[in-house]
Amino acid sequence: MNKKADRVISKVAPLCLISAILILWQIASSTGLVPGYMLPSPISVVKALINDAPLLADHAKTTLTESFLGLSTAIVMAFVTAGLMDRYLFLEKAVYPLLVVTQTVPTVAIAPLLVLWLGYGIAPKVVLVILTCYFPLTISLLTGFANADKDAINLMRAMGATRWQIFWHIKLKSSMNQFFSGLRVSASYAIVGAVISEWLGGLGGLGVYMTRVKKSFAFDKMFAVIFLICFISLALMKLVDLLEKKTMPWKYLKENGEERY
Repeated sequence: MNKKADRVISKVAPLCLISAILILWQIASSTGLVPGYMLPSPISVVKALINDAPLLADHAKTTLTESFLGLSTAIVMAFVTAGLMDRYLFLEKAVYPLLVVTQTVPTVAIAPLLVLWLGYGIAPKVVLVILTCYFPLTISLLTGFANADKDAINLMRAMGATRWQIFWHIKLKSSMNQFFSGLRVSASYAIVGAVISEWLGGLGGLGVYMTRVKKSFAFDKMFAVIFLICFISLALMKLVDLLEKKTMPWKYLKENGEERY
């Protein structure tokens, strides 16, 4: 009974807080406490979201395409890099500091260079998403490989298993928990990275839409696209959760008719 109550509270509490914030926001806008041109009311934002729904959907399709291509490439690169770094100690010592250094450079500073080198097409957007997602994915996989059960590895070695067999049956499986944690973060980073790169130029995308409505001082539409970006990021994180449940069924056990983590 306590588990059910905790589960209900964990779902209801955030909704109550969000509802309270929206109500206070609406009151502040309606009473003129905050000027409408500075902070449009939630109702105005919802209207703008509905009125521009077809246009937003078209721009969101472009942003999602860039994010998917960049994230997919980053996943492949992360698996290859982490696998090689786990196999060769010298490579790990050489590459790891470089990975850390890449995270000290702001993406806003890299984006103009990518546009200068690659043009205003989809290429600089995809590259920026790759750079944004590559680090957390690689580090999460390295952590998972390092935390593999040493006793299980020694047992397989004693049984004559090859390095590939040990990697496939022990290290890869043990890294899935950390991998999905990194993927959950990278999924939201992918959208943000694509939007940031679109700010600097392009033919479509939510970042291009934001730039246009900002120049026309349509702040209700500005907030509408921000809400849409938040929704897409949360939806992608939820999709990662579902993928994790499908990929790692052993992680979710059944006990007394309830799902246990």
